[in-house]
Amino acid sequence: MTLSQDYVADYASTFVKNLIEYSPKLISAFLILFIGLYAIGLINRLIRKVMIKRDLDPTLTNFLADILLWVLRVLLFVTFISKLGIETSSFVAILGAMGLAVGLSLQGSLSNFAGGMLIILFKPFKVGHLIEAQGELATVTEIQIFVTKLTTANNQTVFIPNGILSNGTITNYSLQKYRRADLTFSISYDSNIKKAKDLIMEVLNNNPKVLQTPKPEVFVKNLTDSAIQLAVRPWANNEDFGAVFTETLENCKAAFDTAGIVIQPYVKEFSATTT
Repeated sequence: MTLSQDYVADYASTFVKNLIEYSPKLISAFLILFIGLYAIGLINRLIRKVMIKRDLDPTLTNFLADILLWVLRVLLFVTFISKLGIETSSFVAILGAMGLAVGLSLQGSLSNFAGGMLIILFKPFKVGHLIEAQGELATVTEIQIFVTKLTTANNQTVFIPNGILSNGTITNYSLQKYRRADLTFSISYDSNIKKAKDLIMEVLNNNPKVLQTPKPEVFVKNLTDSAIQLAVRPWANNEDFGAVFTETLENCKAAFDTAGIVIQPYVKEFSATTT
């Protein structure tokens, strides 16, 4: 098959004519695209600065700024293709169908996204809080859209999906200003209960990290077959809790040794049945 020179010339002429006629739309569309991208970046930075100046939570700031960024980008893209002369109604219908298909295939991810929004809005915990959830006791280092990043005491990183995290039980150890340590000492029946209680109270009162309001408590918790159990309840600020817990154990043991009070070892009780 051969092409005549006249056909090629007509085709080239038509192409150049259409290009010249279409070039204003093309140029204006790309101008809108580039200017829009610059304006979106500028707006995003401005919104972030405003939210930071208003002392908004950093996690919420990043989340809202990211959502705004992608919404503006989608609107800019629709404007861009509309300026090129492409029908946006059919394009929006295609996007809707694609969104439905993607939504059905990513139900778990959407659940995690919704969980992330609930966590950010209702704030059961913040970055830096010590929490216990899904069998993990760790510090929150980052709240992302789909997962929450935790760091354990032995420096391991744990990622928990926001869906199950927002629907599960969360214990927040950092939400209150101070915590109570629940300790139990088992002493022998030969020991003087009042003397043991006085020694424990002396240890607690001599520790500057132990709060006096609320007051620490020492009382008989239980009388078992093998020991007298004393409950020790000191209060401490969150940052001093670990130190108060360990120092109370160590100092009470030393005081008991000096006073001759015997700590009764744990004895497991068995129930015998006869047949």
